[in-house]
Parts: sequence; structure tokens; C-alpha cells
Amino acid sequence: MLRNYKDLKVWSKSYQLCLDVYKHTKYFPKDEKYGLVSQIRRSAISVPSNIAEGYGRKTTPEYVRFLYIAYGSICELETQVLLSGDLHYIKSNSIKTLLGTIGDVERMLMALIKSIERKINK
Repeated sequence: MLRNYKDLKVWSKSYQLCLDVYKHTKYFPKDEKYGLVSQIRRSAISVPSNIAEGYGRKTTPEYVRFLYIAYGSICELETQVLLSGDLHYIKSNSIKTLLGTIGDVERMLMALIKSIERKINK
């Protein structure tokens, strides 16, 4: 049984992804500080934050709504990581690693959402 949101594997993985994003964006060009760096970090932070906030809500439909917001943020992050790679701001081996983790979080979030929705619809 889960004691809190930190026991969710998807929260842990997305939290670690957020830390990785911060490490990789630290060396972006200075002129991207308020552009892509800010946006990519906000997207990364949004994922575990929305998982946590949804978990803390009073109703299951609210929880699912926040999980969908987290899913939207992980899709947004994927786009920004791809762009960062195409702009050569992140090395290709790091892009592959980040995209792999992003894919894992996407699948985990969708599995959690579908599991909860099946329980709601019984």
C-alpha cells in the first residue's frame, strides 16, 4: 500500500528526470537562460509536481486530471529535449538517455491513468 506520492515509481522516475534535466541545461548558451532553459525546466518540474498534487487531491477524478496534466508536460518536455538536441545544446548520447527516461515516464503515467480510470468505470 502506498503511504504517499513518493512511493509511486512514476513520481520517483520523473523526479530523477527533473534532476537530470537541470544538470543538462546548466551549460546551455547564456542567451537561452530565459528561453529554452526556463521552458524545459518548467516542463520537467511540472511532471512530478502534478503527480504529487493530484495524489493530494480529495477525489479520484481530480487525481486523474492532474496525471493528465503531468502527461502533457512530459510530452512537452520530449519536444524540448528533441529541439535541444537538434540545436546541439545537449550531446546525442545524453539526448538518447533523456528520451529513454521520458518514454518510460510517459508509459508509466499512461498505465497509471488507465488503471485508475478502469477502477472508476467499474
